[in-house]
Amino acid sequence: MSLAIVYSRGRSGIDAPLVTVEVHVTNGLPQLSIVGLPETAVKESKDRVRGAIINSHFEFPIQRITINLAPADLPKEGGRFDLAIALGILAASNQIPKTRLADYECVGELSLSGELRPVIGTLPIAIHTRNAHRKLILPEDNIAEAALIKQAELFPAASLLEVCAHLSGQKSLITHIPEVIAKEIEYAIDFADVQGQFHVKRAFEIAATGAHNLLLLGPPGTGKSMLASRMPTIIPELTEQQAQESAAIASISDLGLDVKHWLKPPFRAPHHTASAAALVGGGSNPKPGEISLAHNGTLFLDELPEFDRKVLEVLREPLETGHITISRASRQADFPAKFQLIAAMNPCPCGYQGDTSGRCHCTSEQVTKYRAKISGPLLDRIDMHLEVPRVAHAVLRNGSPEGEESSSQIRARVIAAQNIALQRQGKVNSKLTAAEVKKYCPLSEQGHQILEQAMDQFGLSHRAYHRILKLARTIADLANSEAIEIAHLSEAISYRKLDRTI
Repeated sequence: MSLAIVYSRGRSGIDAPLVTVEVHVTNGLPQLSIVGLPETAVKESKDRVRGAIINSHFEFPIQRITINLAPADLPKEGGRFDLAIALGILAASNQIPKTRLADYECVGELSLSGELRPVIGTLPIAIHTRNAHRKLILPEDNIAEAALIKQAELFPAASLLEVCAHLSGQKSLITHIPEVIAKEIEYAIDFADVQGQFHVKRAFEIAATGAHNLLLLGPPGTGKSMLASRMPTIIPELTEQQAQESAAIASISDLGLDVKHWLKPPFRAPHHTASAAALVGGGSNPKPGEISLAHNGTLFLDELPEFDRKVLEVLREPLETGHITISRASRQADFPAKFQLIAAMNPCPCGYQGDTSGRCHCTSEQVTKYRAKISGPLLDRIDMHLEVPRVAHAVLRNGSPEGEESSSQIRARVIAAQNIALQRQGKVNSKLTAAEVKKYCPLSEQGHQILEQAMDQFGLSHRAYHRILKLARTIADLANSEAIEIAHLSEAISYRKLDRTI
């Protein structure tokens, strides 16, 4: 029977669903047809495969060839199926044995000379192939990325000829893959570069410990962007599970994956001209946006009011749920988006309201209109609101008398406090559910009275109530305190003051 079956992997969001490539060669007028929702790049594979087979010194069948990519309702895109199609044609025409194909999955784009070219999304493919207990044949240029997945059986190849020699038992592909050792992350920037601003650094330490969202408000040049860019230097490295999630997103994006620093938490800082699709993802074949590329890391939005209002509103749902679902007429894709938001803005359109120089001439109506660009529901989802004042000239010239702490010193405290939370509840404090807040964030009677008074006085929402409790729990962890004391609660309440002015 001139039928061959080869397994490959497609792409749907960050998943790599199984695609069964069925090749049938029969007598009739010479023709090659591909069915199963192939997109343009897949349809064009017939020409690449023909050239690769002939230039690899095999015979291309002068018969009717039908290629079915199953499941038929899953759209197929890219050149990742080239290798599987070529092997299916060669097996169906009895030029290579069919018996060993069931043990392998194959991905790779073919050149006309038969060389294998890399494809995107290798990491999810390696994960699913390992879980299916099959071996993966892939291009050599993709091996470093796939090797991040432990216990995956990988067979890198440089050409179609090498793959056929392996399947025929003539010359086996080398399976030994050097272990990828993540390099220690070194930053060229440090919190010690920032002069003064001790209360702001304290807020960053709290935010890093509990993964709390943070909004910075201050005149131009006070160091808001400088501080935000140093946030990654005090965040703990990702766990292997977190790193795999973030790496899978980077793998299917146009950015690619830095395998040497794959444990580094991502940091994304899109320009304020970014569209809603650029932030959440999109396209006919949906790709991840900035919020997904920042998964398990930090998303920094500078000049927050300059973003389009509709663009900012799309952040509300993923800030709550930790994922984003992109729906199109033909398909739907779900991307994870558990990111920490850091935003920065000026206090008024000119930026100098409250500055001692008296340069601000903005009217109250102009200030109100400017701040109204940030909706109440979005502001309500930001745990900490912080004013960043100007630093005294003497501090800029001579430095702080107390000296400046380095990022490594702050990071040590962050890791210690975060470990307390992880041992207690298995997650950082900002991710606690309502039931978990009640269990892990108890207050004394005096604490309840203070919090209720603050809610009535400042008109805080129930969401703000829970966020204050989570923030107070983080402050208590930094103080190595089992109970949330009045000082911890008072500090947490102090970080909600912009609710009263915006």
